[in-house]
Amino acid sequence: MSNKGTALITGASTGIGTVYADRLAKRGYDLILVARSKDKLDEVAQQIQSSTGRKAEVLQADLAVPADVKRVAERLATDDSITAFVNNAGIASASKLLDSDLDYLDQIVQINVTAFTRLAIAAASSFVKKSSGLIINIGSVVALAPELLNGVYSGSKAFVQNFSISLKNELADKGVKVQVVLPGATATPLWGKAGVNVHTDLPAEWVMTTEDMVDASLAGLDQGEFATIPALPEASLFETYEKSRLALAPFLSQKNPAPRYGVGEKK
Repeated sequence: MSNKGTALITGASTGIGTVYADRLAKRGYDLILVARSKDKLDEVAQQIQSSTGRKAEVLQADLAVPADVKRVAERLATDDSITAFVNNAGIASASKLLDSDLDYLDQIVQINVTAFTRLAIAAASSFVKKSSGLIINIGSVVALAPELLNGVYSGSKAFVQNFSISLKNELADKGVKVQVVLPGATATPLWGKAGVNVHTDLPAEWVMTTEDMVDASLAGLDQGEFATIPALPEASLFETYEKSRLALAPFLSQKNPAPRYGVGEKK
């Protein structure tokens, strides 16, 4: 198996991050596994090393803590062995906005937006210097359906979507590949922490296994997709959505208000 360098994965102790760790190790990557729980990370690292023979380093960090975020960002910015970054760590909420714990909403913004951004830019800056690298940002379909779940959570995932589009455009000629993954409901521990039991609170036909979600996302990567929605039956559906969005561009900023408002300069 060829050595593809090292993949740093956040949120690697459970769920989506753990499956990415397994799959990327099997593709020839050594790993740096980042999460809060050192015990869980140690278990994942040991399992991967024994099953794949790849190196798996544990980097304990709490991305709700700015100092820990800066420490991981520094590793991304300075470790030349890192060739891939899976920006996966995140927390969710299903509560109504007016019923939410505001401190918890602050944590969503810190982890899903602030830490996400600092780490992505650190990785991108390092990869640009080498004219190669892979960044996989884990978003959510709620970026496209903000009526679902909590508005701060869906807003944070809309940020991931917009950020990824901007980053892709900025890195288009720099040799760095960017993918954004928008999973639907996925059977991970994230939902239990948000107060949702994916096995009883959601229709069974909505919930994808973590393994299938990651495998579909990597298949999308192999097929050259920028945005991968694992459950979407036809890529053309998202392409139509994007074309409609882009069709607004010429009309979004004009000197005069639209005539339908009946205000502004009279001709």
